[in-house]
Amino acid sequence: MFDYGCPESPYRVGFTGGFRAAEAATAPPADAPERASLKEELSSVVAEIAEAQRRLYAADRYSLLLVFQAIDAAGKDSTIRAVTTGVNPAGFQVFSFKAPSKQELDHDFLWRTAKRLPERGRIGVFNRSYYEEVLVVRVHPEFLGGQRLPRVPDLDALWRERYESIREHELHLARNGTVLLKFWLNVSKDEQARRFIRRIDRPDKNWKFSGGDVAEREHWDDYMAAFEDTLDATSRPHAPWYAIPADSKPFMRLTVAKIIRDQLEALDLRYPVLPADELGELARHQSALEAELDGL
Repeated sequence: MFDYGCPESPYRVGFTGGFRAAEAATAPPADAPERASLKEELSSVVAEIAEAQRRLYAADRYSLLLVFQAIDAAGKDSTIRAVTTGVNPAGFQVFSFKAPSKQELDHDFLWRTAKRLPERGRIGVFNRSYYEEVLVVRVHPEFLGGQRLPRVPDLDALWRERYESIREHELHLARNGTVLLKFWLNVSKDEQARRFIRRIDRPDKNWKFSGGDVAEREHWDDYMAAFEDTLDATSRPHAPWYAIPADSKPFMRLTVAKIIRDQLEALDLRYPVLPADELGELARHQSALEAELDGL
């Protein structure tokens, strides 16, 4: 099967079916390091990502697309910030996808993300993505009315069709040099409630809270079913899903960073080596510049 050596991980979703959301961990293992150690190791791993990103840019052969999906308060924004801080911002393209605009609704559901794909040499980050169309829209099929689809089959058939479109889209991207890593930040319902309470308690976090977030908790089981079917249907060697425990943000961030680091290392990225004639030209330029400095 086609892949770019997707990293091994106890949190990688299998490629042959059978994924169960209820069995996916939300908390780190009992032997996980302490918070301070996790944060210290994260700094080291991010430094390795930064170096690998420089080689990715110089090689100009691949792009890396990171897709983050989760329910509210799972920590998408902070995780993206944590794994990119310290990396050359010119090498990143981060896009957040909210409710689709009128223009976006006039296109197929893959259009608005397709035009935001990273170019070769860069790392693209999608905070939510085309997967919203089989997650939020599945939980709220009334949103389909605004999409003005030419045909709406039985809903189960519609989700299967969209899974097929996503699989074909991701295979096309992989064949053309876009390496995909997809992260489901899996937070527990209890931890989500605690984070909502903190947003209410802290004035500097009040702006992040919405009563609609609490209302969505009524659909928790529907969302878990949607995530289960989506990850099961679309995790492939060329586009793997990772179900990351999200109750501990330091553990979650480090786990995500390690997977990104390992994927970049698996690409065996190298700085380009110039041909002999160009190296000779560099030597001549160097001699001329050194002679100029000697004459000062």
